[in-house]
Amino acid sequence: MHALRRARRGLAATAVAGSVLTALFAATPAQASTADATSEATAAVGGSQVKCTSQRPGLAARLSKDIAGALQGREHAAALALYDRTTGTSCDFRADTAFDSASVVKVTILGALLRQVMEQHRYLTAHEVELATAMITKSDNDATNALWHQIGHAGIQHFLTLAGMGDTVPGPKGYWGHTQVTAEDQLKLLRLLSSDNSVLDQDARTYALRLMNRVVPDQRWGTPAGAPATVTVQVKNGWLPRDTHGWRVHSVGVFTGGGHDYGMAVLSQDNRTMADGVATVEGAARAVNRDLNTSTAA
Repeated sequence: MHALRRARRGLAATAVAGSVLTALFAATPAQASTADATSEATAAVGGSQVKCTSQRPGLAARLSKDIAGALQGREHAAALALYDRTTGTSCDFRADTAFDSASVVKVTILGALLRQVMEQHRYLTAHEVELATAMITKSDNDATNALWHQIGHAGIQHFLTLAGMGDTVPGPKGYWGHTQVTAEDQLKLLRLLSSDNSVLDQDARTYALRLMNRVVPDQRWGTPAGAPATVTVQVKNGWLPRDTHGWRVHSVGVFTGGGHDYGMAVLSQDNRTMADGVATVEGAARAVNRDLNTSTAA
């Protein structure tokens, strides 16, 4: 309760001015000073390419090859986006392809709620805390419905505009799980939650990541697969079966602490079962977690 009270006190709003994305996407001094050392590599998987860049020698080539290998046979049904601030690394694979969001949109809903609270110069109410906690840690759909309707389409779209998530389209007629998302936009959201910016203040970001860190054990699959024990994992998953494109199975994760500072989004569809989707996501995640946490890239 003490931590919860601190989180609620920390969500008092302040006026926001200036460009909302300047701080979000600016390179760190280390990245800027070594930009000329950045290498790029690609690897083919099907008719698409995994493209990676990195300031660590050899890492771009290793990641692109291993991600392509992990997604072999699933290349038309998956997408991935990755950043790693520690090594100045980024990767993308079909990152602009749209998918039904399923429950990964719940992190966007939380971001929109926190932004709305900031602009209204107030604290989260006890009921909002209860709903947000259930929505993220248990993926509770009733709590999500309540917050989706409270924030409203205009509030969701306002947050998406501020966050620069221009390819995300809120689901029609209240169907938040049918929101169209891309891996690229999901990565923008993860960057937003893990760095200084003008959209969400530090207390809001800390609160959101704390909830993602408290996801119940049976929902901690996906992007955490293969992550080292030294990392702090913040995760949110989504799964949804439909008549077309089978099971959608997605996972987004932020990895911090112990010298780590990276995030990834892995999206998939056309899975025959949920287990097939989990295997697709975790295969790619294991490759990423292994390569980023190998001290010397081969």
